[in-house]
Amino acid sequence: MNAFVRLSLIASTALIAPAQAFAADAGAADAAAPAEQPADQEGGSARTATSSDVIIVTARRRQETAQEVPLAISVIRGDSIEATGNFNVVKLQQLAPTLQVYTSNPRNTSVNIRGLGVPFGLTSDGFEQGVGIYVDDVYNSRVAAATFDFLDVAQVEVLRGPQGTLYGKNTTAGAINITTNQPTFDFEGRAEVSAGNLNFKQGKAAVSGPLSDKVAARIAVATTSRRGVYYNTRTQRYINEQDNLGLRGQLLFRPNDDLDITLSGDYSKQDPEGVGTVFVRVGTTQRPLNRQYDALVARINAARAAQGLPAYAVPSRNPYDRLTDLDSNLNAGNKIGGASLRVKWDVGGGTLTSVTAWRFWDWKPENDRDFTGLSIVSRSQNPSQQDQYSQELRYNYTSDQFDFVVGAFAFKQRIDTQGTEQQGSDAALWSLAPSTDPNNVANRPGTLAGLTASNTQYLKSTSAALFGQLAWKVTPELTIQPGLRLNYDKKSGFYQRIVTNGAGQVITSCAPSATTGNAVLIAQCGVYQPQISAPSDSDWNFTYDLNVNYKIARDVLAYATYAKSFKTLGINQNGLPLNADNTVNYDAATVKPESVNHFEVGLKTQFWDRRATFNLTAFRTEIKNFQATVNGGQFGTVRGYLANAEKVRSQGIEADFKVRTSERFTAYLNGAYTDAKYKKFTNAPCPPELAGGTLQAANATPDYSRPGVPGALSPRQCDISGQDLPGVSKWAFSYGAEVNAPVELLSNEGQVYFGVDGNYRSHWNSNASPSIYTNVKGYALTNLRAGFRAEGFDVFGWVRNAFDVHYEDLLQVAPGNVGLIAGQPGDPRTWGGTIKYNF
Repeated sequence: MNAFVRLSLIASTALIAPAQAFAADAGAADAAAPAEQPADQEGGSARTATSSDVIIVTARRRQETAQEVPLAISVIRGDSIEATGNFNVVKLQQLAPTLQVYTSNPRNTSVNIRGLGVPFGLTSDGFEQGVGIYVDDVYNSRVAAATFDFLDVAQVEVLRGPQGTLYGKNTTAGAINITTNQPTFDFEGRAEVSAGNLNFKQGKAAVSGPLSDKVAARIAVATTSRRGVYYNTRTQRYINEQDNLGLRGQLLFRPNDDLDITLSGDYSKQDPEGVGTVFVRVGTTQRPLNRQYDALVARINAARAAQGLPAYAVPSRNPYDRLTDLDSNLNAGNKIGGASLRVKWDVGGGTLTSVTAWRFWDWKPENDRDFTGLSIVSRSQNPSQQDQYSQELRYNYTSDQFDFVVGAFAFKQRIDTQGTEQQGSDAALWSLAPSTDPNNVANRPGTLAGLTASNTQYLKSTSAALFGQLAWKVTPELTIQPGLRLNYDKKSGFYQRIVTNGAGQVITSCAPSATTGNAVLIAQCGVYQPQISAPSDSDWNFTYDLNVNYKIARDVLAYATYAKSFKTLGINQNGLPLNADNTVNYDAATVKPESVNHFEVGLKTQFWDRRATFNLTAFRTEIKNFQATVNGGQFGTVRGYLANAEKVRSQGIEADFKVRTSERFTAYLNGAYTDAKYKKFTNAPCPPELAGGTLQAANATPDYSRPGVPGALSPRQCDISGQDLPGVSKWAFSYGAEVNAPVELLSNEGQVYFGVDGNYRSHWNSNASPSIYTNVKGYALTNLRAGFRAEGFDVFGWVRNAFDVHYEDLLQVAPGNVGLIAGQPGDPRTWGGTIKYNF
């Protein structure tokens, strides 16, 4: 078994690696040369291919060239990630057109493929991820892992479509398979230092080598820091900074050529001041005019004037001034890490792999949940602690006529959360109906000031599965590949909300018998109500898939896939909604599993002596009982809960093209058309323009061109059937090119090079129910780089967002249906330089 050999060039099935990567080795063999066969062992070491455009992947749990894999897969080499500055999963979407990642903070991060994966909105611990994130075969259940820096990464594979019969944890939308560089028995190392504007500093280092003839070790470290991009005029500090540290250590024991035992440990932490927002716009809702944003600010300013206090105004109504005045503490303390033991044993003509892992997550946030400089919600935080344990066992076999993978997977996790949300001194004037009576509860700050909801909750989750996939080579050209999965899931949770008033007294009941005649208590119960629930459920699921692929010619592969998949049941962990009589709706405690039907056809081709590659994919995914976020109707703690949308559909076409005309020029272009819609969702949360008003007739295809035109079933629910899924651009492209020339610099023979990479996304909507106020306009970003590289050395300068394009990463609707839209503008133009040295 060979140690991992890094390929000299970066190739990509989806052709998303930057052109610089393809030209990294000027002395590489001609692209038309046949590739050497990959190593037999699954996930093991690849021999260096004689074809410079060949890359080895393990998407099907065995080593093979990417063009041989009959599924839609994008491969991004580690050097590509570094060259383009896309150093975590959040940024990776700039290279992969069908990958969508949105984050308002590490906990509330959504990773979707083709518009599918997780509900758009506040994250709940009670549902599973539809896109699995794996690092060295270990499943990361907490999506917060997507916000950490890649650490000593060899390559990233983005697999599109259901991945249930090959991977331990079932995923309905796809998987992100991250492979790190492994310990080597030859001494090697690398160091990289970058610096740029906004006080950007990044350092990476790794060293690997033998401790004996049977033991090797590798250690890697990475750190990133950068000044925030928004200025808080209240605290006179920049916020939303970067402050990341990552460590990884690996120990490889190889007693013989047939057995590898790898012990790995990693630890990463973030401690930035963030995550905050800026004012974007105000839209009209269905609430009375005197209860919308501008009128409420005027109401508070009138009260301030009476006290001789200055009037409140946002520091800027232009989001690209990047000014905010948030008054609550901000923090996004985030720690994640763990250990794993991976054993690979070549036995019986195949490879037996065991992966035993433990991981943890520690989340310590502080947020400004009202998105203003007013003291409406003075405190909002939900710190969490998670532990997960997983065991995967699989056997991979390859022969002339049959290949197969069989496996078993067990997973257990517990998540504990201690939440606090507190109302501020401006809450009564903001949240309660106005009155001219100075003694009315709405005009007395003490009515809501200090009102606190303290939440205690936990989730216990257990999962077990048997899975397998067979590849029957009927003829040298035709392969039939069925797969099966049997899955068991059990979830149990606990949620308790204790409500105390400003004096610290516990509110024990909000029943009519307790509130009758007590205006203050009625007002307080309209914001927070005490609640306790303990949902629990379990389910068995049997799923399957079938792939048929045919090699039309040596470099032309056609395939068709059908997959029947599922996403397991969910439970509501953030509190339950109320019935019309203000009692708790316990029927909403659990959420049905998603039922997925997926269809896909594809064509993979190479031509011009394998200097050019063109791949084409068409897909359609239909989901019944789609797990979505709906509104609970309360301003405070229950901002949303999980429920089932009746039907969702995503369909589209993806095309990838790469050309390497010579060792001096490469280019790539990837495009995706994605049409993702709610086919039927009759009890969705209303968009802000339809929220907070009187009952209106439903409309299967709501017209959102102006507020109040039909769609609303009630002040809280709307029929949004036929509307686009959030976060999905119909058109998305990534593209790039690089040219290089040989030179001699300071007695070193090498290359000077210039590269350009870019991406385009058409408009998309940033709200669970599409809104005219949260439409994000399309944008195109361009990144440039130029430098010199020689044997073991690379120095280059870079400019990202070179034309300083204004765009939004995310828009958010403020609580309370007041019409306020806050957002997070994307990074402005940044520039800097990088020095890399390998030895």
